[in-house]
Amino acid sequence: MSTETQKETLGFQTEVKQLLNLMIHSLYSNKEIFLRELISNASDASEKLRFEALNNDALYEGEPELAVRIEYDKDAKTVTIEDRGIGMSRDDVIEHLGTIAKSGTASFLSNLTGDEAKDSQLIGQFGVGFYSAFIVAERVDVYTRRAGADVSEGVHWSSTGEGDFTIANFDKPKRGTRIVLKLKEGEEEFADGFRLRSLVRKYSDHISIPVQMLKEELPGEDEAEDAEAKAPEMESVNSATALWTRPKSDLNDEEYQEFYKHISHDFADALTWSHNKVEGNLEYTSLLYVPENAPFDLWNREAPRGLKLYVQRVFIMDQADQFLPLYLRFIKGVVDSNNLSLNVSREILQKDPNVDKLRSALTKRVLDMLSKLAKNDAEKYATFWKTFGSVIKEGPAEDMGNRDKILKLLRFASTHTGTSEQSVSLEDYVSRMQEGQKKIYYVVADNFNTAKNSPHLEVFRKKGIEVLLLSERIDEWMMSQLFDFDGHNFQDVTKGELDLGETESEEEKQKLEEVAKEHEGLVERLNKVLDDRVDSIRITHRLTDSPACLVIGDYDMGLQMRRIMEAAGQAVPESKPIFEINPEHPLINKLDHEPDEDRFGELALVLFDQAGLAAGATLDDPASYVTRLNKLLLELSS
Repeated sequence: MSTETQKETLGFQTEVKQLLNLMIHSLYSNKEIFLRELISNASDASEKLRFEALNNDALYEGEPELAVRIEYDKDAKTVTIEDRGIGMSRDDVIEHLGTIAKSGTASFLSNLTGDEAKDSQLIGQFGVGFYSAFIVAERVDVYTRRAGADVSEGVHWSSTGEGDFTIANFDKPKRGTRIVLKLKEGEEEFADGFRLRSLVRKYSDHISIPVQMLKEELPGEDEAEDAEAKAPEMESVNSATALWTRPKSDLNDEEYQEFYKHISHDFADALTWSHNKVEGNLEYTSLLYVPENAPFDLWNREAPRGLKLYVQRVFIMDQADQFLPLYLRFIKGVVDSNNLSLNVSREILQKDPNVDKLRSALTKRVLDMLSKLAKNDAEKYATFWKTFGSVIKEGPAEDMGNRDKILKLLRFASTHTGTSEQSVSLEDYVSRMQEGQKKIYYVVADNFNTAKNSPHLEVFRKKGIEVLLLSERIDEWMMSQLFDFDGHNFQDVTKGELDLGETESEEEKQKLEEVAKEHEGLVERLNKVLDDRVDSIRITHRLTDSPACLVIGDYDMGLQMRRIMEAAGQAVPESKPIFEINPEHPLINKLDHEPDEDRFGELALVLFDQAGLAAGATLDDPASYVTRLNKLLLELSS
């Protein structure tokens, strides 16, 4: 090897040091995945060269063969993985091997718990790639040169993974990357041909690039021949056929799962997948996966996402985000199209009408896959919903064309189950509707207990009418985008006048009108006290146990949505609540017969503030509320 030049020692990015230390300890029980990760990277580098060479054939440098080669040396305790792919420049090496150039790194590290099992799962969601080599290696040497660069621009990177690395230039005649692992004491098992072959077949059989090793003769075979006289012969260890191009009947679940781990760098199995080949005006093959675990940056809507795109089996790009809407950003997979050009770019994808057709087809494919999962495996679907339900809730507003399909996927907590588990579908709800019930009722609150104990639910419990309990930050916004399901309108029980439809008899309605007339004087007195705080005051029949509640106007913004907008620094329109009182409650009866106007005012303000607290609101003047309450308590005790 030629003399190295421009040699320097650099320090790892802080995040890399943390990740290396954590990975070496947390993933030790799953250490064999290092080979899968390095072969996957070598395969990607080969695919990238193939793509760039479409416009510049000179990048092949006269050697168009693409393969990944694995060698080992038992005596030296080394394993070598080499490819003839796109390779790296000096700047590439520093960027890719010295830093973690991935958005959300800080968020990822902040989620680490110190629990090895949980952290191992997190690392899988983050993707370890090249750094997995240090699980089994005490030193890693990388020799690389970018295709098309001068021979003198070869780069040698070396590190023990403990804090810094050295980098130097040297002459490298052939393009691509060669990684040499010096195995740690006790990891000699990987310097074995049988072990390496079994791992390639287990984890990388589906790689479309051949994975080659030196052919090994069985003991006693061709003993008459002089072994040194025979030229070394390479053989492919994997099937070297892109998995998605093979018939479904030829594939088993284990092969599908290993391919999922290859494209996602996840350690857990996928929940489910859909493999389809479509022929006709639009020809494509898709293999789409639903993960079990959410990526750490799921809520970063700007994070890289999307499917691996192939055109006529030629790799074009990672994370092509044009083929699925944002609310399905967690889907992993591959799409291979015959309708796109080989020189397609992200800009061209935005203008190609075939992309819109593919997007529509793939979106429906995913929604159908989720519907099938919900129908056939409720337990798995519950796992999916717990992980990705809040993302699916973005769908009704983003995808009007598939709104009905999305609505059937939604799950809610409800008064029927009484638990916080979101397991009730809208179809379940409709099947249990009371005779004469026309609407789907729901309540939105900041947390489940506030929703479950809302005074607005009292009349619904009395009549046995189910109410959906919504408590996630996205819920009020989502419900503002929904209008009906299966012919039934949605109704927020905290908004507007209560309409129970035909579940309420004419006799009950007439009685309410009579009671309202009887208490006109009380309403007038309350208006004088609360005039600047409320829009109006009225007698209600929605309460059975509480003395009063606050109701939002039909077109006013709910409390949850107001808080979200305020937190985002957006202007929120002013609105006053409607104060509804329960004339059958003893406190309201006592208030009605209170002759002292000052005391009447104190009681009215306490009841108003209590109604706000029950709704989950924050009091404008909590000190005054406490003073009034203490005053009333002292009067009672004297």
